[in-house]
Amino acid sequence: MRSVRMRILAALLVLAAAGVGAWQLLPHDEDAGSTIVVGTTDSITSLDPAGAYDAGSWALFSNVYQSLLTYEPGGVQPVPDAAESCAFDKGSLTTYRCTLREGLTFPSGREVTAKDVKFSFDRVKKIDSDVGPASLLSTLASVDAQGLKVTFHLSSADATFPFKVATGAGSIVDSERYPADALRTDEHVDGTGPYTLTSYTKGASAKLSPNGRYKGAIRSTGTPVDLRYYKDPKALNTAWEAKQVQVATRQLPPDVLAGLNPSDPGQRVTEADSSDTRNLYFNTRKGSPLHDIAVRRAIAWLVDRERLAATVYDGTVDPLYSLIPTGLIGHTTSFFDAYPTRSAAKARALLQEAGVELPVRFTYGYGTGSGAAEEEAREIKRQLEASGLFQVTVKGYEWTDFQQRWATGKLDAYAVGWVADYPDPDTFGSPLVGTDGTMNTGYSSAAVDRLIKSSQQYADRGRAAKDFRGVQERIAQDVPALPLWQRKEYIVTSEDVGGGQYLSDGSGVFRLWSLTWI
Repeated sequence: MRSVRMRILAALLVLAAAGVGAWQLLPHDEDAGSTIVVGTTDSITSLDPAGAYDAGSWALFSNVYQSLLTYEPGGVQPVPDAAESCAFDKGSLTTYRCTLREGLTFPSGREVTAKDVKFSFDRVKKIDSDVGPASLLSTLASVDAQGLKVTFHLSSADATFPFKVATGAGSIVDSERYPADALRTDEHVDGTGPYTLTSYTKGASAKLSPNGRYKGAIRSTGTPVDLRYYKDPKALNTAWEAKQVQVATRQLPPDVLAGLNPSDPGQRVTEADSSDTRNLYFNTRKGSPLHDIAVRRAIAWLVDRERLAATVYDGTVDPLYSLIPTGLIGHTTSFFDAYPTRSAAKARALLQEAGVELPVRFTYGYGTGSGAAEEEAREIKRQLEASGLFQVTVKGYEWTDFQQRWATGKLDAYAVGWVADYPDPDTFGSPLVGTDGTMNTGYSSAAVDRLIKSSQQYADRGRAAKDFRGVQERIAQDVPALPLWQRKEYIVTSEDVGGGQYLSDGSGVFRLWSLTWI
């Protein structure tokens, strides 16, 4: 485990009136059972765990599906959820065994067995969707199942495997309702999570009701929730101001976040540290205008993160100079060390020495509705073109289309936010810069892959720090990705809704059940 925990820096909870007592932490009779409306700009790629590897989909998965393991609020070690217990074989990091809880049932009433767990993991790897989480299970060789006992056999020592089991990739599905070799395409879910999905309209709403059958780590399955999806931060803010939602998260516009007033009696604000990052990725394949390492290094000499954070994001993000964010073991300032000041002269010298024809022309893609992505893209375009070395075409795409384009190598450069899958630096390694990683840049480095594999052998995660520093030094030299910023987490709730401070904490779990009327 990492040695420095992600902590909530500030929980600014403002009560509607002075003298509010502890009795108000309990739901009022008139509120009990009524729906809390949560607004977000997240997008859902798929309701099938084998077909989605993104924050919006996994936020829903952590509520309607159950994994063998999960995280308690603020926790950095996975704890049993659908499992009664899990552990590596003594002296081994290649055999991991779990025993299921007794009495878990799917919505059909059928009891969950170890065969359903094996089926769930096997199909993720077999389907191997372009935008799915199969890459996260790269060390999983096979799964055995008998009764309530599941055994995972790993191809190499992987101390991070329990973390991966606790993610959306480990969601347990009903083997009688999901095809073994194809994605399920209807708008229904058959899971055992704390909520059931009662209705779903893509791009609009997911309505959730507490699951009375749930058995696991969560003590209370919470209040009914209507999770509403907005096309962009401005639309979410309009809904918030019109009191159409009681909770706004991920993400209001930067200028609104910057102007949040903790003394406003009409709302509660939680500002927390976050491991959410955003990188600019480059298509490094032969034939791409960004294939030449000199071109990517030149871009690294030109991007002004401080200006980006101050102007586009109104100070609600912090400039990031490493692949691994602040607060996790192995964090460095590798990009600052390699490119300490902006320098058009050094960028030009690199390109001229490499014989690159100027200006370098490439297309920069981003997902529409994703925070200030358009403004960010135009600012980076301005910075690069001001040098006279680049000519950048900026283009936005609807989220699902955007994913498919980068997953199939159709974009030259693309900016993507990354929400940690689990509270360990490993989540910023293989998925982002490992060979065949989910960001699909075409980058492959035997040295980086070797360091990532080496880091996974340490049960004491502090011992992996040296390997992670090595990864980041190499990435700063090869530049398949350019770190841009690390953001704070903001959750705003109306004054009569509590629990917002537990909704998200960097563990990858989105705890809708933590929300209560007060």
